[in-house]
Amino acid sequence: MTTEAYIYDAIRTPRGKGKQGGGLYEVKPVDMVVNLLDAMKARHDLDTSKVEDMVLATGEPVNEQGQNIAKTALVYADWADETTGAQLHRYCAGALDACNMAAAKVKAGFEDLVLAGGVESMSRLGIGASGAAAGDPWTAFNSYGVSQGVGADLQATLDGVTRQDVDTYAAMSQERAANARDKGYFKSLIPVRDMNGVVVLDHDELIRPTTVEGLAKLNPSFKMFGDFGHDDLVKFKYPQIEIVDHVHTPGNSSGIVDGASLALIGNEQIGKELGLTPRARVVTTALVGTEPTIMLAGPAPATQKALKKAGLTLDDIDLFELNEAFAAVVLHYQRVLGIPDEKINVNGGAIAMGHPIGATGAMILGTLLDELERRDLKRGVACLCAGGGIGIATIIERV
Repeated sequence: MTTEAYIYDAIRTPRGKGKQGGGLYEVKPVDMVVNLLDAMKARHDLDTSKVEDMVLATGEPVNEQGQNIAKTALVYADWADETTGAQLHRYCAGALDACNMAAAKVKAGFEDLVLAGGVESMSRLGIGASGAAAGDPWTAFNSYGVSQGVGADLQATLDGVTRQDVDTYAAMSQERAANARDKGYFKSLIPVRDMNGVVVLDHDELIRPTTVEGLAKLNPSFKMFGDFGHDDLVKFKYPQIEIVDHVHTPGNSSGIVDGASLALIGNEQIGKELGLTPRARVVTTALVGTEPTIMLAGPAPATQKALKKAGLTLDDIDLFELNEAFAAVVLHYQRVLGIPDEKINVNGGAIAMGHPIGATGAMILGTLLDELERRDLKRGVACLCAGGGIGIATIIERV
């Protein structure tokens, strides 16, 4: 008999600009996690000795984020010694994968209560701080490895998606995020405080007034990679492509930010023992691999795989949260699955608020759950693309 895995809570920090001077630049990654550990404990008067594990993802598991930051944060936060921790890396899919692993352990009966999420300080560490096996030129050439942004531009080119299309979507993301912020829809957001309890940041810093006309003035971000040889490499794999249309800019791609996220996932028995109220159950999860040069098309087949495992159809899903790595990723997902604008990323996404690599997956899970509750809807899908062609999806259902 399979045990149900319930989401008892899902919280996140604000997203701070991922550069020197950003709202969370002075906050160490471990302190972002401790802020959430403190909040999770206080919100539920939690006996931390009952939380058996914390699985924490990072995109750059090095230096301040290295050597099992999960266990370090637990000790630093003065949680019970019984709670252990592990660090996880699955590129941008890490935090959702951490949640899925927690749910799998609970469903299997191996553990009763698990924390899962992620953390990323892009301002303090930067992209690529931990190096990459794919960074070797010979490895990259023989695996047709290109910049992820070039992969996004390639996806747009193959789909016939124009600069106008991606800018229009980006402006909608900003408008939706600003509306959600102003109306207080982000219930999962926990302000970051310093050691004296003073609020350091209490809002997502990247949301800004945006128009399609303003976005049209921005220069393509990834043409320089294309000119450096990435476009030629793409043409070896896709000889039908004469020119890669470089449509993605800083305005229609995910923003570079800092942030952390945590979800509390457990079985029914532990919830009753601790007086916890389940908010949703994890119906099923899915991982897929797709063509690694484009590397961004995984969310659609991951969603289809999850639906098939659950015995559900797209019509059974009320809301979709897809990480806005690039605008073309969302437009491709919508085209393949036939998802209307009114059901996807209804409160904006990473284009407006940013994508703290290791933390984003659990962030969008919390955003999805908040919105399902606000609208009194039943089911949602959270999904992301990730490097190397990874796609991940999670179906949740309110209880």
